[in-house]
Amino acid sequence: MLIRRENSADAAAIRAVHTAAFAKTAQPGQVPVEVGLVDALRAGDAWLPELSLVAERDGEVVGHVVCTRGHVAETPVLALGPIGVPPELQGQGIGAALMHAVLGAADALGEPMVVLLGHLDYYPMFGFEPAEKYGITPPVPDWASHFQVRTLVTYRPSIRGEFRYAKPFMEL
Repeated sequence: MLIRRENSADAAAIRAVHTAAFAKTAQPGQVPVEVGLVDALRAGDAWLPELSLVAERDGEVVGHVVCTRGHVAETPVLALGPIGVPPELQGQGIGAALMHAVLGAADALGEPMVVLLGHLDYYPMFGFEPAEKYGITPPVPDWASHFQVRTLVTYRPSIRGEFRYAKPFMEL
């Protein structure tokens, strides 16, 4: 398996990955919101091409993860998501490989932290902890229980306050 940056030829395959990965969360006959979210993020100013990664196996895109620009108060940080792997390929380490790659890339780029809203059983294995531990609050208070942060090498304890996602996240 190869983890690499997304390129312009990958857009349709990425849509297919997220359509399959999030099919159970969508209304019958509807495209999952994550598909449109990736397209909207890609078209916006929060898009960071260096942090949109695909997993490729035998020339086929089998997973995708993206981090986009977010802010804690006025400090630029990263928002992770979505990350998707088709259900029939889950449990094979594709998602974990994508997570390790995007976190490593974010760290290498000098980003201070990655923030996400996600499963409490999955993301802690990648070093994510409750955001409240770091004085970071979600934009929607009801999200607090699943709102998590992964600090990176350039993290500073002074980074505190409310997190703001890129506009497309808040338009879901």
